[in-house]
Amino acid sequence: MIIAERKPLDEITGFIAGAGKVLVAGCRGCVTVCNAGGTKEVEILASLLRLDAAKDGRGLAVDEITLERQCDPEYVEELSGPLGKGYDAVLSMACSIGPQFIARRYPAQAVYPALNTCFMGGALEHGVWAEHCQACGNCVIHLFGGFCPISRCSKSLLNGPCGGSAGGKCEVSKDIDCVWHLIVEKLSAAGGLEKFMGIELVKDWKTSRDGGPRRIAREDLLK
Repeated sequence: MIIAERKPLDEITGFIAGAGKVLVAGCRGCVTVCNAGGTKEVEILASLLRLDAAKDGRGLAVDEITLERQCDPEYVEELSGPLGKGYDAVLSMACSIGPQFIARRYPAQAVYPALNTCFMGGALEHGVWAEHCQACGNCVIHLFGGFCPISRCSKSLLNGPCGGSAGGKCEVSKDIDCVWHLIVEKLSAAGGLEKFMGIELVKDWKTSRDGGPRRIAREDLLK
């Protein structure tokens, strides 16, 4: 999933300086799962904004809404009613896709990101998430025992660990597992280590990223 975290409050209040009416829009997708932009987080941010305005003696009306997803036009369309009430700003508590979709659908509306989009990953334990994917296109984790050296090796090495790894840990931090240690362990346990004696070619980033923003069209789903 996409992992995000809320921007500092002073940065968010800077976005809406001078605003009299603000809509805080959450998302029930990835950012709800990582406790960054769901209904609860929308309520918390809205309360903080009200308190901040009251402290400074400013009049600020803050409304709340949480969409099913902000990365689908059909759900972004649900804002058409609320945005008819004349908001000075919308604070999107979604990944960076959300404010872009809202800004495109409502060109006259000021839209700001309330979250920083960090990476694609998963939960290691409650409250801890780690990067596991860079969405680089042609997935090759099947070659590496199901682990991704692109995202999980600090140097994105494809042909074994660097000279700095020791004791199964990365030289960048002892809190980071050396993914090549994990790869060798997995391939050894699964009986596939002998298959990894060749040289893996450098990933073709031109194929993955050439031509601007990537796009997928499913012919079977097009109307």
